Amino acid sequence: MKNKLIIIFYSILLSSCLKEEIAIPPHVQGDVISNQVEMGTDYGQQIYFDLESNSVVKTNVKTDWDLSFECSDDGWHILLNTSLGGAAANMNTTDFASVVSENNANWNWDHQKGYLDSTAIGDYRGSNNVYIIDRGYDLAGNQIGYKKVVFNQVNNQSYEIRFADLDGSNENTIIIDKDINVNFIAFSFDSNSTVEIEPNKEDWDILFTQYIHVFSNPTTPYLVTGVLLNRYNTSSVMDTLSTFEEITIDNIPNYTFSTDLNTIGYDWKTYSFSNGNFT
Repeated sequence: MKNKLIIIFYSILLSSCLKEEIAIPPHVQGDVISNQVEMGTDYGQQIYFDLESNSVVKTNVKTDWDLSFECSDDGWHILLNTSLGGAAANMNTTDFASVVSENNANWNWDHQKGYLDSTAIGDYRGSNNVYIIDRGYDLAGNQIGYKKVVFNQVNNQSYEIRFADLDGSNENTIIIDKDINVNFIAFSFDSNSTVEIEPNKEDWDILFTQYIHVFSNPTTPYLVTGVLLNRYNTSSVMDTLSTFEEITIDNIPNYTFSTDLNTIGYDWKTYSFSNGNFT
């Protein structure tokens, strides 16, 4: 449906460029549509929303998963669940048994813009290096713990990972099958299995969630609450010059849209001290 809407939109634009132009009535602006989502008092919900149908497609508790794996045929990137405030560290050793502590770990975080060349785990292929995953914090603010992981292999159909607690207990080797219907397939250390988190990539536009924003000078990871884009065929732009009422379809050619996941981001909100809510 998204592709169909794009075709209709460009048909309107192109029809006004014919040499023998036919008078076309101006585009009639539709009704203003509004909605609201409830993320809970602890901001524990992740909410996938479809703008076309003005509806929530899927929700989950943010603690339902830990890692997600790119699902395209040639995909190999692995992301953290940044809503938990966790991190990853490459311990630069292939000796799985020797990694028993998070001491001396050099922590990294996924880039808030969603750049796949700037993930916390990075390019693990062929190294067999041991990583420590800081799983972040639960809904009560308690630290969940650590896992040590080796990303053994990836191909066009699946991933293989080996993981355990830092003391070597609860060791497992798991195959994670790709699903071409989603951008990334999620995995939970609690269940030692994949979990259905992200909806079909064609069925949603934006995600309401918490995520890590890394501020610079000095490097400071901070948990924020905001809106991220679907990385599949979705882009956005912020207009700081026009009012909501002034923006029409005629503005579109003048905009430069961005596919950065945090184009909407977190800093559009204002906090009401009278009722303790963001608006």
